[in-house]
Amino acid sequence: MFGTAIRGRKAAIAFILVTAVLDIVAMGIVIPVLPELIRQFAGNDSQAGWLNGLFVALWAGMQFLCSPVIGSLSDKYGRRPVILISAAGLAADYVLMAVAPNLWWLALGRIIAGVTSSAFTTAFAYMADITPPEQRAKAYGLIGAAFSAGFVAGPVIGGFLGEISPRAPFWAAAAMSGIAFLYGLFVLPESLAPEKRMAFSWKRANPIGAMTLLSRHPELSGLAVVIFLLHFAHHVFSAIWVLYSYHIFGWTPLQAGLALSAVGALDMLVQGVLVGPIVARLGDRKTMVMGLACGALGIAIMGAAPTSFWYLFALLPNALWGLAMPTLQSLMTRLVSESEQGQLQGANMSVGSIAGIVSPLFFGAVYAFTVKPGSSLPYAGLSYYIAAAILLAGALVGWYVARNAVRAEANLDAAQPASGNR
Repeated sequence: MFGTAIRGRKAAIAFILVTAVLDIVAMGIVIPVLPELIRQFAGNDSQAGWLNGLFVALWAGMQFLCSPVIGSLSDKYGRRPVILISAAGLAADYVLMAVAPNLWWLALGRIIAGVTSSAFTTAFAYMADITPPEQRAKAYGLIGAAFSAGFVAGPVIGGFLGEISPRAPFWAAAAMSGIAFLYGLFVLPESLAPEKRMAFSWKRANPIGAMTLLSRHPELSGLAVVIFLLHFAHHVFSAIWVLYSYHIFGWTPLQAGLALSAVGALDMLVQGVLVGPIVARLGDRKTMVMGLACGALGIAIMGAAPTSFWYLFALLPNALWGLAMPTLQSLMTRLVSESEQGQLQGANMSVGSIAGIVSPLFFGAVYAFTVKPGSSLPYAGLSYYIAAAILLAGALVGWYVARNAVRAEANLDAAQPASGNR
């Protein structure tokens, strides 16, 4: 019976990883061409800078509003139906963006994408359902590696298709999301047992209500601050990466796609191979801080890079940034009960989405100002320096807060027999 349970858990992990790969391939396909399509509609680089930031903010804003609802729905109805509805919704959305005649329709597409992609939180809750606490950092690393695998294939496909037409990648993304839906429909099992489900409540299923969970322990609140800073810094890529490489180095969509594929490959190596051994040797806290510090170093090098070679070289230290999120997730999941994992992931997504609303607008505005003709600060790499400083701040906060996380977990476990649940 024990062997059967282990095989069943491995099969479930494989199912969720394949589903994640298919979804992220679809998302990655459009990354090299969406900023360029925005630029074509906008007419110039400066205008495209803040518009691209606005589009990312729209996407993140919908995630902020919808992630807690979707997380709570998965706690009530299970993870499988949420994942399936998300995949179907993404497929329909990519079709909409493929035929969008202007910026308004593209904006509507980003709004819908923000709603449907909020279900990515369910993948983390799914993994928490089927993984013991001590193995969750490694399990979340596998999800991160699956996401990275999608970004290896997606941008390359998008780059090639973008050379043919800026619309072609959206049709390909729609097809991939459709495949993810069919795959999940036929093979993805449910992970949350009926007896572990929680009644749906609007008090919890809203951004503010969901984040009250984070205020339950000082350690959760502190780690949520680190998540905010991590996401804030990370959105420098979604805001300016493609536009910067086009403007400074003269890259084509194919070259941008190949570079993003390299980013995905390195991240897949870090999260799929290195997270487990490094956590086993250093522990969650030191691994998290190391990841944030290395990410800051890589981003700083990008801002200073005089050539494409150095810009790409910076990806090596930056890849170790992938050590941070799995360990953050692992530390936080240990501080809540099994029935609250979906709510926790929804709250974390809301925190990340707040950063995703303000960060692209901020970095997009900084970039637009620095590349504007006659700018008093004509240095496009400034955004990267700011992001590096924010990551260093996250490393310092994480080092301080995570000291007490293990102690808080021990106290929570000690109280469990008396209360009967967490």
